Amino acid sequence: MKKLWALISLLILVPACSKPTINTANLNTNKPVETKPATGPSEAEITAKEKDVWDAIEKKYYAVYSAALDNDYVEVTADGVFDKSGVVNTVKELTLSDVTFSDWKFLPIDKDAVIVTYTVSYKGSFQGKAFPPASMRATSLWMNRGGKWLSVYHQETEVAPPPKTPPPAGKPGPSPASKPVETTTGPDVAADEKLVWDALKAANFDAFGNFLAPEFIEVEADGVFDRAASTKGLSQMDFTKAELSEWKTVKLNDNVSLVTYLAKIPGFKPDRGRHSTIWVNRSGKWLALFHHGTPISTAMGK
Repeated sequence: MKKLWALISLLILVPACSKPTINTANLNTNKPVETKPATGPSEAEITAKEKDVWDAIEKKYYAVYSAALDNDYVEVTADGVFDKSGVVNTVKELTLSDVTFSDWKFLPIDKDAVIVTYTVSYKGSFQGKAFPPASMRATSLWMNRGGKWLSVYHQETEVAPPPKTPPPAGKPGPSPASKPVETTTGPDVAADEKLVWDALKAANFDAFGNFLAPEFIEVEADGVFDRAASTKGLSQMDFTKAELSEWKTVKLNDNVSLVTYLAKIPGFKPDRGRHSTIWVNRSGKWLALFHHGTPISTAMGK
């Protein structure tokens, strides 16, 4: 059943609205025409797009949602990492009803990229078999591609309550002076992500916090956390035996890149999860702006 839930969480996004037509009658023809919007879409516009997505899925408008996905689209669920064709083929087996939303959060990156995260609940069936009511923490990244806003990344995680007992706590961390941790980041975001985990393994949470943008958001099964809450929560855990694999990176533009990978952390329950981080270039320094983790249940048999 967990595998079924992971499959039905593949979300397909509807196409963005076209740019408004420019009224050339009032333009000074000696000046160049701006072809890109000065600012990105508003929170209300992105929220409306996400709701329209789910409406399109319910109505089975497959051509509509397929056209909304960037060619480099990536979707992450507990069951795996999927490209555009994989998502389009899978969603045709899905029937949804009673879709509701809550807990919206909007995170602009720049005028050409925005992140939205929220909780979505629904009923339905997959391949004709009904599944229990589902509640997911969902994230989408929208980007301006030649004047059209397309989805380039989506991830979902089944909502879970906070654990009754926290994962194993790490030992008191060494100071940066006694055990230095490399903190110089660059456009190779897989290498940057490995530096973050080096800091976690060393329990150097001052260094860890320096990798994060001030407006950083983390989405996990048990909640959504800001920079301070994420750092505090992770400081209570032991990451010394963490193993990372299945790396995939996507350069979205010169200043935004996505990295996704599999993490295995002995002592955690479950001990494996798929993780994704969006890195951004801020005045020459690459920082982690957003992170989403999706646990993989042992019930999935993988």
